Amino acid sequence: MELPFYQPQSNEVELFEHAWNKQLPLLIKGPTGCGKTRFIQYMAARLQRPLYTVACHDDLTATDLVGRHLIGDGQTYWNDGPLTRAVREGAICYLDEIVEARKDTTVVLHPLTDDRRILPIERTGEILSAPPEFMLVVSYNPGYQNLLKGMKPSTRQRFLSIQFNYPDAETEERIICQESGIDEQTSARLVKLAAALRRLKDHDLEESTSTRLLIYAADLIQAGFDPISACRAAIVEPLTDEPETINALMEVVHMVMQDE
Repeated sequence: MELPFYQPQSNEVELFEHAWNKQLPLLIKGPTGCGKTRFIQYMAARLQRPLYTVACHDDLTATDLVGRHLIGDGQTYWNDGPLTRAVREGAICYLDEIVEARKDTTVVLHPLTDDRRILPIERTGEILSAPPEFMLVVSYNPGYQNLLKGMKPSTRQRFLSIQFNYPDAETEERIICQESGIDEQTSARLVKLAAALRRLKDHDLEESTSTRLLIYAADLIQAGFDPISACRAAIVEPLTDEPETINALMEVVHMVMQDE
């Protein structure tokens, strides 16, 4: 299994490996587009384990995770959900943005996150014991938390936790160069632009400029697209719909990207 590119920021690789070896669940906190999913993909490949990724949402039910009975060819049969398949195979199950799932859905995780490490399947009466290779990983963006969408302390305290953030400037430049093939000078300009835009986060923007968006912009520029237009399409427009805010952000883009 080929390792996807990942640039460590701290001791997260070592911590993940220790958690996996000790059969401990892991919670990753961090803003959108900071590398959480890529990190999980990298670790799954590094540990040579299958990976099941679930993008959580408001309508996600326990049945979606565990499985359900289906009808086919005139008969009823059981179909495992991604969580059940991961337990059976000793895989890594990654639940992205866990706080988006319904509260009654996360309860199904509790027996897997303590010393029992079991998954009861009520519909079939089966109780699966997770093998040593199985690992449960969840993530969420703390910036989106509110009274209605937060992780219950009783659930959060079942996990080890890693705090992710956007990389430092030097690391982020390397990531952009590696992912897009862009030259170092342009990469440095994009990182400088991100720093300027991130300072505006608490003013008119709900979310910060992610490393993912910088890579998108670099991809367009590398393909021959005009840098200013690339930054508008890949960075500014995804951040806001407000015309006045767009104009203000574009002034920053012009100032940084045309600065000699």
